[in-house]
Order: sequence, then C-alpha cells, then structure tokens
Amino acid sequence: MKLPDTKAVRIKEPDVRLPYRLRENFMSTPELALYRALVELSEGRYVICPKVALNDIFYIVRPNENVNFFNKIFRKHIDFLLCSPSTFKPAFGVELVKPIAKSETRETDQFMEDLFLSAGIPLVHIPTSERYRIADLVELFKLSLVKVKETGALRASTVSDSVPMCPVCGRMMVLRVHRNGSEKGKKYYGCIDSPKCSGAVEIG
Repeated sequence: MKLPDTKAVRIKEPDVRLPYRLRENFMSTPELALYRALVELSEGRYVICPKVALNDIFYIVRPNENVNFFNKIFRKHIDFLLCSPSTFKPAFGVELVKPIAKSETRETDQFMEDLFLSAGIPLVHIPTSERYRIADLVELFKLSLVKVKETGALRASTVSDSVPMCPVCGRMMVLRVHRNGSEKGKKYYGCIDSPKCSGAVEIG
C-alpha cells in the first residue's frame, strides 16, 4: 500500500483564539472629524469621551416597576460626552444626526433630547459631515444651552416643581414642544413612552 505524499497533505491547525477581532476603525470619518473639532473648541475645559453608554450616565428609578424603560437605553450610547476635567460630571452631550427636513423629528432623536433635558444636560445635535467649522459648532452649543435654560425656567415658574405623571399610563412625563399645527412651538408634557402612549398635559 502506497503511503500518501506528506508534502501534499496539510492538516489545518485548530483556531484556539477567542472569537473576537479588532474593528478596523473605532471612529467613522465624521466622528473623528468632529472629535478633532471638539478638542479645538473645548480648549481643555472639558474631557471629551466618545461613545459613552447611556446606562453609564443614567439609571432607572424604581427598576422593578420600570423594566420596559431599561430597553430604551440598553446597548445605546451618546456619540460624545463632554465632562468636567476635575469631577467628570457630564456637561454636554453631543449627537451626530443625519440631516432631515425641519418639520420632521426622528423618534430616537426626540427621545435622546427628552432624556438629556430631563437631567438638565444640554444635548447638541450636529449634522453629519466630514468637516466642521468651529463657529458653526459654537452656535449649536449656544442653542442647546438656551433650550436647557428655558426648560428650567418653565419648571421653576410652575406651581409644583415636580414633573406630572402620565394620566393615561401613570409613567413619568417629559417636557416636549409641539412641532406642527396651531400649537406649534408651545411646550407641553408628554409621556416618556410616546408614541406608544399618547398621554399629554398642556402647560398654561
């Protein structure tokens, strides 16, 4: 019996490595461009943390009662979080968004805005690009600060400083703004579980 040619036989070695591989790019081109612009803009006043998990920033009150709210932040992140260098307290959230018509609002974008506003943290929405002008970014940061101040002033002017609970489902409500119709621009409290729940409380 003729033995096989050992030169022609190749035995595949088992791959003993763990089934993980390093991603080619940690940041996309727009993310990297924005990171560099934020470094220039902040001038050392903030530590810029990329891709921070939302559940590292926020926690759920009464978690046994609000399990469904965990899914809203689980495995989700903010593109950049600007923190105080001394305490690492969050100062700004920065989210890259794809350009859409002014009359439109994505559900995920609205949730992120509601989430950060409810914590009193400005959230800056920046259109995706491969190049950013510092002057444009400054204006977007100013707008986010104004929005937080308006929200705080509105809450301070109400009889109670507590946020109302949804009259439909009993969950927490967040401050929203009517985007369309005769009430456009007017603030109101909407259920945090919107659009699944249509509960709303008008202000004034």
